[in-house]
Amino acid sequence: MGKPHMLALPFPAQGHVIPLMSFSHQLADHGFKITFVNLDFHHARVMAALRDSPTDCEFVRLVSISDGLPMGEDRNELGKLSRAMFSVMPGNLAELIGKINESDDDKITCIIADESMGWAFDIADKMGIRKAAFWPAAAALNALKSHSPMLIEAGTIDDKGVPTKYEIIKLSPTMPEMNTAHFVWHCVGDLDTQQTIFQCMIQTNQAMKGVEWLLCNSFYELEPSSFDLVPKMLPIGPLLAGNRHGQPVGNFWPEDSTSLSWLDKHPPHSVIYVAFGSFTVFDHRQFHELALGLELSGRPFLWVVRPDLTGGPNRPTDAYPDGFLERVADRGRMVGWSPQQKVLAHTSLACFVTHCGWNSTMEGLTNGVPLLCWPYFADQFLNRSYISDVWKVGLGLNQDSDGIISKEEIKKKLEELLSDGGIRTRASELKEMAKKSVSEGGASSRNFNDFVEWIK
Repeated sequence: MGKPHMLALPFPAQGHVIPLMSFSHQLADHGFKITFVNLDFHHARVMAALRDSPTDCEFVRLVSISDGLPMGEDRNELGKLSRAMFSVMPGNLAELIGKINESDDDKITCIIADESMGWAFDIADKMGIRKAAFWPAAAALNALKSHSPMLIEAGTIDDKGVPTKYEIIKLSPTMPEMNTAHFVWHCVGDLDTQQTIFQCMIQTNQAMKGVEWLLCNSFYELEPSSFDLVPKMLPIGPLLAGNRHGQPVGNFWPEDSTSLSWLDKHPPHSVIYVAFGSFTVFDHRQFHELALGLELSGRPFLWVVRPDLTGGPNRPTDAYPDGFLERVADRGRMVGWSPQQKVLAHTSLACFVTHCGWNSTMEGLTNGVPLLCWPYFADQFLNRSYISDVWKVGLGLNQDSDGIISKEEIKKKLEELLSDGGIRTRASELKEMAKKSVSEGGASSRNFNDFVEWIK
């Protein structure tokens, strides 16, 4: 017999690609061959980002298929992307698997797909291939998705996912509060996009009924009530970016490794790290307030300013407040993309100003870093509730009457966060829990080993 050969299929977004890529490298460490499938558009970005930092991919082969959209289309328009995927990608994936099985001595053993790509499980059934699902977000979000039919029945939402009224609910007494206005599908794009995303989730619920394994990038001690609501879901996290050699995997932008040497020059717990993931966009006024708030803090800061953070294709060097770059030159550093896991592990980090994406949340928790929450869309509001209300390892920011988070609010909350010893203590405690979960004998480690044995 040849090596077990798995095909990994992430949902086409940065926050989904990175954890599944990390999981793929872990499987490769156990002797599996992995074919990792991105969209053509994102595959090109991943390969370009790896150009200056090649990674050992002996058993992880990166390939791509088309989503049917022209290369110039905006893949951040999730409604359009989802509709294209459902119409075009199933045929393209089946064709790819057929070619692999014809040319490779090690035929595809199992498809492990992001649960949001549930249509891939139909292909697995038709081709006689085993299947497993991967959930890269909070278990609580999966519980919400799984319970959406009950929310319809209870009259909380209609059959298109629209809340019948805005209220705070809990799926169980010990779970975080959820604002119906912030349901993941209800704060993404326009109404048409929201309804498309909701219908995709409903279809995924049906596709999951025949899937034996559902693996989640979380750990049981972090959200036990959520795992109790979805008994089929097994934690294997935290999964952190980087393969066994600590090299970058799956980034859409090249990492600026000079961030680390800059951090080396600062004392322990002194630097504010600011990063908002791959989707967040700021208008001109909010961008200014953030810059000025960091300046008012009086502390050194490392700020990830994506090329498209202000909505344009180029890094917004002309978007900063007048004189800002000169005034903060001795203590502020802006980079296009950072080796975030290494940054958060650095001893100089004082706190993390974050959009509350699940990967960033897990990376912050795993390194015991206090969090200042600035959610943008989708599941980030739920994650903020966990951070500030349940785990109590961070604080939230409040908008003014114009919907702006002011420089004064940023300065104030940074001071509160950095002076709260209880937050840092609780963050350190969660760090130890996370470490224990993936160590030998931990629940995540046991679940991972059980999955490996199932495949073998």
